[in-house]
Amino acid sequence: MSRVEVTYDNHIAHVRLTRADKMNAVDQQMIDAIIAAGQEVAASDARVAVISGEGKAFCAGIDISGLQGMIGKDPADLLMPRSHGAGTTNQWQEVAMVWDRMAIPVIAAVHGVCFGAGIQLALGADMRIAAPDAKFAVMEMKWGIVPDMGGMVLLPRLVRGDVLRRLTYTAEPVGADQAERWGLVTEIADDPLAAAMDLAATIAGKSPSAIRAAKRLIALAETGGAEEVLLAESREQADLMGKPDQMEVVAAAFGKRAPVFK
Repeated sequence: MSRVEVTYDNHIAHVRLTRADKMNAVDQQMIDAIIAAGQEVAASDARVAVISGEGKAFCAGIDISGLQGMIGKDPADLLMPRSHGAGTTNQWQEVAMVWDRMAIPVIAAVHGVCFGAGIQLALGADMRIAAPDAKFAVMEMKWGIVPDMGGMVLLPRLVRGDVLRRLTYTAEPVGADQAERWGLVTEIADDPLAAAMDLAATIAGKSPSAIRAAKRLIALAETGGAEEVLLAESREQADLMGKPDQMEVVAAAFGKRAPVFK
């Protein structure tokens, strides 16, 4: 059975984890399906994507029983090859990073547990909307291992170093309120999927070119130096203002004819 389903409506891609009977725990089929879904959405004309999980949870983490093929193999042979992401990730890292690299905004709608692989998948989204009773945990230390699905790229963007250490060292679950205070959660909603879809509709109604430019610019702003970011601001703006259709958007916003730059 398919582990992930993707539907499209009004320029919104809805990506649903559908292994509800296992709380959407990640096995090899789920890994393959999530990556394939990311590739499909990236190639589509969607303007925004929403990721959610069916059943009682967003994602309970890795399903160890579903990864029996790893037994007896050298871990380095499995983890070290850069097989995905144009040679930057392995397959486990690609589960989260395929969404982080997405040219369009991605929103995770989180309910129930969001543990291990699940939290790293959610971190790949631009924003996370959580149910009041959602639980988050970086679970790997419970098994004597470290986060290895992009968490060490994605977590430091959101939380302070001491929070990152507490989450990683203890593997303790935290509630949605604490997760929001720490920066893991963007906002809390009684119905996170409905809230995510409403937010997605707002974003989908904006200029697709400007939204994509903004995402590129924000990603650079998180890591680049001031001079580099200032130059990128000017480059993105000049490119947008050089497009006649984009200036029609400006004209509509201001209720008058937009200037034409040549």
